[in-house]
Amino acid sequence: MKLTIGIIACALTIAAPAFGQAAPLATAATTSGTLRAGTSVPLKMAEGLTTKEKKLKVGQRFQMETAEAIMVDGNVVIPAGSPATGEITEVRNKGMWGKSGRINGRVLYVRANGRQIRMTGSIDDKGKTGTAGVVGAVALLPVAGFFMTGTSAEIPLGTPVNAFIDEDVSVAVVPAAAPMVITPAAK
Repeated sequence: MKLTIGIIACALTIAAPAFGQAAPLATAATTSGTLRAGTSVPLKMAEGLTTKEKKLKVGQRFQMETAEAIMVDGNVVIPAGSPATGEITEVRNKGMWGKSGRINGRVLYVRANGRQIRMTGSIDDKGKTGTAGVVGAVALLPVAGFFMTGTSAEIPLGTPVNAFIDEDVSVAVVPAAAPMVITPAAK
């Protein structure tokens, strides 16, 4: 008898949470679309780059982020602020005889919704040369040009970068779910 009462009590305990709950709503249909190669993706630098400290190296990675959300059929597929990665392709530090600094880089990919999407794009900056000063100094004192340098290249934090999707990307979008409706429990 005690065993029977225990089994009934367990069954009621397990079944009790089900009473008074609404029936599950039908799941919204998943739609699919394509983020096309060549789609423009505005980025901005998430870190600054400079040749001042002579620490930049070819192949070094740098961070950017999307400046605005990218949509397909009215649905966000790359949220604003998604991390993007670039790579330094050329570095030239400022030097003697008025040589200016230079930085060239390329956009590699963006990460969005657990996926890495290939991208193309480039960024560069060149410091100002000191050629006029060198020519003037050399005219007066030939050794002076040896000590004249150009300026360093600098790409500050927040600098806009134009980038483009490099491959067609199939996306599946689940539209926002309808609000949950709870019906009162039957008495």
